Amino acid sequence: MTTPTQRDLDALAEFDTPTICNALEVVAPERRAHGFNRKPLVCPFPGLKPVVAFARTATIRSREPQQRNAVDARALRLGYYEYIGRKPLPSLAVLQDVDGPDAGFGAFWGEVQTNVHKALGCVGTITDGSVRDIEQMAPGFFVLAGSIMPSHAHVHLVEFGGTVSVAGMIVSDGDLIHADRHGAVVIPHGIVSKIPEAASVIARKEKVLLDAAKSPGFGMAQLRDAFQRMDDIH
Repeated sequence: MTTPTQRDLDALAEFDTPTICNALEVVAPERRAHGFNRKPLVCPFPGLKPVVAFARTATIRSREPQQRNAVDARALRLGYYEYIGRKPLPSLAVLQDVDGPDAGFGAFWGEVQTNVHKALGCVGTITDGSVRDIEQMAPGFFVLAGSIMPSHAHVHLVEFGGTVSVAGMIVSDGDLIHADRHGAVVIPHGIVSKIPEAASVIARKEKVLLDAAKSPGFGMAQLRDAFQRMDDIH
Protein backbone atom coordinates (compact mmCIF):
# COMPACT_ATOMS: atom_id res chain seq x y z
CA MET A 1 0.00 0.00 0.00
CA THR A 2 1.31 3.45 -0.91
CA THR A 3 2.44 5.55 2.03
CA PRO A 4 0.70 8.95 2.18
CA THR A 5 2.96 11.82 1.14
CA GLN A 6 3.66 15.05 3.00
CA ARG A 7 1.29 16.76 0.56
CA ASP A 8 -1.44 14.33 1.63
CA LEU A 9 -0.73 15.07 5.29
CA ASP A 10 -0.78 18.83 4.71
CA ALA A 11 -4.13 18.58 2.93
CA LEU A 12 -5.65 16.67 5.85
CA ALA A 13 -4.25 19.15 8.37
CA GLU A 14 -6.39 21.90 6.83
CA PHE A 15 -9.43 20.37 8.55
CA ASP A 16 -10.25 19.84 12.22
CA THR A 17 -10.69 16.31 13.54
CA PRO A 18 -14.52 16.41 13.77
CA THR A 19 -14.62 17.32 10.07
CA ILE A 20 -12.26 14.44 9.28
CA CYS A 21 -14.60 12.11 11.19
CA ASN A 22 -17.53 13.43 9.15
CA ALA A 23 -15.63 12.83 5.91
CA LEU A 24 -14.75 9.29 6.99
CA GLU A 25 -18.46 8.59 7.46
CA VAL A 26 -18.94 9.44 3.77
CA VAL A 27 -15.84 7.77 2.32
CA ALA A 28 -15.78 4.73 4.64
CA PRO A 29 -19.20 4.44 6.30
CA GLU A 30 -18.21 1.19 7.99
CA ARG A 31 -15.89 3.26 10.22
CA ARG A 32 -18.66 5.47 11.61
CA ALA A 33 -18.51 3.85 15.06
CA HIS A 34 -14.82 3.05 15.51
CA GLY A 35 -11.31 4.35 14.92
CA PHE A 36 -11.49 7.35 17.28
CA ASN A 37 -11.05 7.89 21.02
CA ARG A 38 -14.17 6.93 22.97
CA LYS A 39 -13.19 8.64 26.22
CA PRO A 40 -12.20 12.30 26.64
CA LEU A 41 -8.54 13.27 26.76
CA VAL A 42 -6.90 16.40 28.16
CA CYS A 43 -5.42 18.84 25.62
CA PRO A 44 -2.98 21.21 27.40
CA PHE A 45 -2.40 23.26 24.24
CA PRO A 46 -5.83 23.66 22.60
CA GLY A 47 -4.61 26.46 20.34
CA LEU A 48 -2.29 24.20 18.33
CA LYS A 49 -3.26 23.31 14.79
CA PRO A 50 -4.26 19.75 13.91
CA VAL A 51 -1.46 17.21 13.56
CA VAL A 52 -1.35 14.40 11.01
CA ALA A 53 1.37 11.81 11.50
CA PHE A 54 2.29 8.14 11.54
CA ALA A 55 1.74 6.24 14.77
CA ARG A 56 4.59 4.83 16.82
CA THR A 57 3.08 2.68 19.54
CA ALA A 58 4.29 1.66 22.99
CA THR A 59 3.07 0.60 26.41
CA ILE A 60 4.19 2.13 29.71
CA ARG A 61 3.63 1.62 33.42
CA SER A 62 4.59 3.61 36.51
CA ARG A 63 2.95 2.06 39.58
CA GLU A 64 5.68 -0.55 40.13
CA PRO A 65 9.46 -0.31 39.65
CA GLN A 66 11.19 -1.37 36.45
CA GLN A 67 11.94 -5.11 36.51
CA ARG A 68 14.67 -5.07 33.85
CA ASN A 69 18.27 -4.57 34.81
CA ALA A 70 19.90 -1.26 33.92
CA VAL A 71 21.59 -2.57 30.77
CA ASP A 72 18.41 -4.09 29.34
CA ALA A 73 16.31 -1.07 30.29
CA ARG A 74 18.76 1.26 28.50
CA ALA A 75 18.75 -0.96 25.41
CA LEU A 76 14.95 -0.92 25.34
CA ARG A 77 14.84 2.87 25.67
CA LEU A 78 17.38 3.41 22.90
CA GLY A 79 15.56 0.95 20.65
CA TYR A 80 12.37 2.88 21.28
CA TYR A 81 13.98 6.19 20.36
CA GLU A 82 15.33 4.68 17.16
CA TYR A 83 11.81 3.45 16.42
CA ILE A 84 10.36 6.93 17.02
CA GLY A 85 12.77 8.50 14.53
CA ARG A 86 12.45 6.00 11.71
CA LYS A 87 10.71 6.81 8.42
CA PRO A 88 8.06 7.62 7.44
CA LEU A 89 7.97 10.86 9.38
CA PRO A 90 6.52 12.78 11.08
CA SER A 91 5.77 10.33 13.84
CA LEU A 92 3.18 10.54 16.62
CA ALA A 93 3.82 8.60 19.84
CA VAL A 94 0.72 6.67 20.93
CA LEU A 95 1.35 5.30 24.43
CA GLN A 96 -1.00 3.04 26.37
CA ASP A 97 -0.62 3.06 30.15
CA VAL A 98 -1.08 -0.56 31.28
CA ASP A 99 -1.41 0.16 35.00
CA GLY A 100 -5.16 -0.44 34.78
CA PRO A 101 -7.11 1.57 37.38
CA ASP A 102 -3.85 3.33 38.30
CA ALA A 103 -3.18 4.51 34.72
CA GLY A 104 -1.54 7.92 34.85
CA PHE A 105 -0.01 7.35 38.29
CA GLY A 106 3.31 8.66 36.96
CA ALA A 107 3.99 10.91 33.97
CA PHE A 108 6.12 9.66 31.06
CA TRP A 109 5.79 12.99 29.25
CA GLY A 110 7.36 16.25 30.37
CA GLU A 111 10.13 18.67 29.45
CA VAL A 112 12.75 16.05 28.61
CA GLN A 113 10.67 13.55 26.65
CA THR A 114 8.86 16.14 24.54
CA ASN A 115 12.13 17.78 23.52
CA VAL A 116 13.87 14.47 22.74
CA HIS A 117 10.90 13.18 20.74
CA LYS A 118 10.52 16.44 18.83
CA ALA A 119 14.21 16.34 17.87
CA LEU A 120 13.65 12.84 16.46
CA GLY A 121 10.82 13.96 14.16
CA CYS A 122 7.87 13.28 16.46
CA VAL A 123 5.14 15.95 16.45
CA GLY A 124 3.24 14.90 19.56
CA THR A 125 1.73 12.21 21.72
CA ILE A 126 -1.61 10.62 22.45
CA THR A 127 -1.68 8.72 25.74
CA ASP A 128 -4.09 7.60 28.41
CA GLY A 129 -1.25 8.12 30.88
CA SER A 130 -0.34 11.44 32.45
CA VAL A 131 1.86 14.40 31.50
CA ARG A 132 3.64 17.13 33.45
CA ASP A 133 5.98 20.13 32.98
CA ILE A 134 3.33 21.81 30.86
CA GLU A 135 5.13 25.16 30.62
CA GLN A 136 8.48 23.49 29.88
CA MET A 137 7.33 21.14 27.11
CA ALA A 138 8.87 21.50 23.67
CA PRO A 139 7.15 24.38 21.83
CA GLY A 140 4.51 23.18 19.39
CA PHE A 141 4.53 19.59 20.68
CA PHE A 142 0.96 18.29 20.47
CA VAL A 143 -0.48 16.50 23.51
CA LEU A 144 -3.64 14.55 24.26
CA ALA A 145 -3.40 12.82 27.64
CA GLY A 146 -5.46 11.03 30.23
CA SER A 147 -4.45 13.41 33.00
CA ILE A 148 -1.90 15.91 34.30
CA MET A 149 0.15 14.74 37.29
CA PRO A 150 3.21 16.09 39.18
CA SER A 151 5.45 13.00 39.51
CA HIS A 152 6.95 10.45 37.12
CA ALA A 153 6.90 7.81 39.91
CA HIS A 154 8.37 4.57 38.46
CA VAL A 155 7.38 5.27 34.86
CA HIS A 156 9.09 3.08 32.29
CA LEU A 157 8.60 1.49 28.89
CA VAL A 158 7.15 -2.01 28.78
CA GLU A 159 7.39 -2.67 25.03
CA PHE A 160 6.96 -0.87 21.72
CA GLY A 161 5.72 -1.51 18.19
CA GLY A 162 2.56 -3.47 18.98
CA THR A 163 -1.13 -2.67 18.81
CA VAL A 164 -2.39 -0.46 21.65
CA SER A 165 -5.70 0.88 22.93
CA VAL A 166 -5.78 4.49 24.12
CA ALA A 167 -9.08 5.88 25.38
CA GLY A 168 -10.86 3.25 23.30
CA MET A 169 -8.94 4.02 20.09
CA ILE A 170 -7.14 0.98 18.69
CA VAL A 171 -3.86 1.95 17.03
CA SER A 172 -1.20 -0.13 15.30
CA ASP A 173 2.31 0.79 14.26
CA GLY A 174 2.28 2.98 11.15
CA ASP A 175 -1.39 3.97 11.32
CA LEU A 176 -2.09 7.49 10.09
CA ILE A 177 -3.55 9.64 12.88
CA HIS A 178 -5.36 12.98 12.68
CA ALA A 179 -5.66 14.79 16.01
CA ASP A 180 -6.58 18.15 17.49
CA ARG A 181 -8.11 19.51 20.70
CA HIS A 182 -11.26 17.43 20.18
CA GLY A 183 -9.52 14.05 20.02
CA ALA A 184 -8.01 11.74 17.43
CA VAL A 185 -8.99 9.39 14.63
CA VAL A 186 -7.23 6.74 12.56
CA ILE A 187 -7.36 7.28 8.79
CA PRO A 188 -6.82 4.17 6.62
CA HIS A 189 -3.96 4.78 4.18
CA GLY A 190 -6.00 3.63 1.19
CA ILE A 191 -8.61 6.39 1.46
CA VAL A 192 -6.40 9.35 2.42
CA SER A 193 -6.70 10.99 -1.01
CA LYS A 194 -10.52 10.92 -0.83
CA ILE A 195 -10.86 12.69 2.51
CA PRO A 196 -10.17 16.35 1.54
CA GLU A 197 -12.81 16.40 -1.22
CA ALA A 198 -15.39 14.73 1.01
CA ALA A 199 -14.61 17.22 3.78
CA SER A 200 -14.97 20.15 1.36
CA VAL A 201 -18.38 18.90 0.16
CA ILE A 202 -19.57 18.57 3.75
CA ALA A 203 -18.34 22.10 4.55
CA ARG A 204 -20.19 23.54 1.56
CA LYS A 205 -23.40 21.77 2.56
CA GLU A 206 -23.12 22.97 6.16
CA LYS A 207 -22.48 26.55 5.01
CA VAL A 208 -25.85 26.63 3.25
CA LEU A 209 -27.63 25.64 6.45
CA LEU A 210 -25.56 27.90 8.69
CA ASP A 211 -26.04 30.95 6.44
CA ALA A 212 -29.77 30.35 6.44
CA ALA A 213 -29.94 29.94 10.22
CA LYS A 214 -28.05 33.20 10.75
CA SER A 215 -30.16 35.20 8.32
CA PRO A 216 -33.00 37.55 9.45
CA GLY A 217 -36.46 36.04 9.41
CA PHE A 218 -35.26 32.43 9.54
CA GLY A 219 -38.07 29.93 9.89
CA MET A 220 -39.31 26.58 8.66
CA ALA A 221 -39.72 27.79 5.07
CA GLN A 222 -36.08 28.89 4.95
CA LEU A 223 -35.02 25.65 6.63
CA ARG A 224 -36.80 23.51 4.02
CA ASP A 225 -35.24 25.58 1.25
CA ALA A 226 -31.77 25.19 2.78
CA PHE A 227 -32.15 21.40 2.95
CA GLN A 228 -33.21 21.37 -0.70
CA ARG A 229 -30.17 23.38 -1.75
CA MET A 230 -27.90 21.16 0.33
CA ASP A 231 -29.14 18.12 -1.60
CA ASP A 232 -27.87 19.72 -4.81
CA ILE A 233 -24.27 19.91 -3.56
CA HIS A 234 -22.15 16.90 -4.50
